[in-house]
Amino acid sequence: MPDAVTWLFVPATAPGRFSKAASSGADVVIIDLEDSVGPADKDRARAAARDWLAAGGRAAIRINGAGTPWYDADLAMVRGIDPLAVVLPKADEESVGRLGAVLDGDGVPLLALIETPRGVRQLDRICGLPGTTRLAVGTLDLAAALGCEVDAGPVQHACDEVILASAANGLPGPIDTVFPQLDDVPGLAVAAALARRRGFTGKLAVHPRQIPVIDRAFAPTDAEVGWARRVLAQPGDGVRVVDGAMVDAPVVERARRLLRRAGDMQRAGDAAPPPR
Repeated sequence: MPDAVTWLFVPATAPGRFSKAASSGADVVIIDLEDSVGPADKDRARAAARDWLAAGGRAAIRINGAGTPWYDADLAMVRGIDPLAVVLPKADEESVGRLGAVLDGDGVPLLALIETPRGVRQLDRICGLPGTTRLAVGTLDLAAALGCEVDAGPVQHACDEVILASAANGLPGPIDTVFPQLDDVPGLAVAAALARRRGFTGKLAVHPRQIPVIDRAFAPTDAEVGWARRVLAQPGDGVRVVDGAMVDAPVVERARRLLRRAGDMQRAGDAAPPPR
């Protein structure tokens, strides 16, 4: 979970797509009970998710937010199926605290989806709560709450705050928002590359065709892999110099992460089915 890069949403009302999503190459599939499911379909969607996960399917699940009519039933279902993670929408200190107190005892990771001004203001406290494993950002909801465009300054500032809070509190790098334009491959590639440069370490996806584009954007380059190998080839635990630059413990850890990601991508490529 800390190293997962691609997170693919699939509506819980489409159980026929669960296994397809799981074989898409995404690091984590998120079965969605929230935005993609209408109020009249919540019970049916929950039952479909429960049955697939209980039968051995492996996925995270996005439940409905605290305070909604469906939250308690979602939580009761989650406790009986052991998902990969629980994604909490519109996360704030109170809702993360309540959910984390339940999940932490079961060892289920909690992904806090930051998409409200309140959540942004409470980031440090959210990061310190039991169960919080990683943060993600939802800019569409955040922009709507702020009454501005997604690329406006307040939304981009909130993204920076999520990145800073994750690093300051020792969490893995956060996950960037969805790219809703399904047919704009160049736009997705640009957005994913920008997210990586800013400090995000993964991205949410809404269609399987987005997965390879995101993977390519977040994949270590040959130059990065070569640098990481040179860093780790240097003996000793103290400060040393590689390629004319000082290398200390945080730099060594970055090199290790790069090589882990490169190895994960190689293994995924070896196991992937041939393109159709």
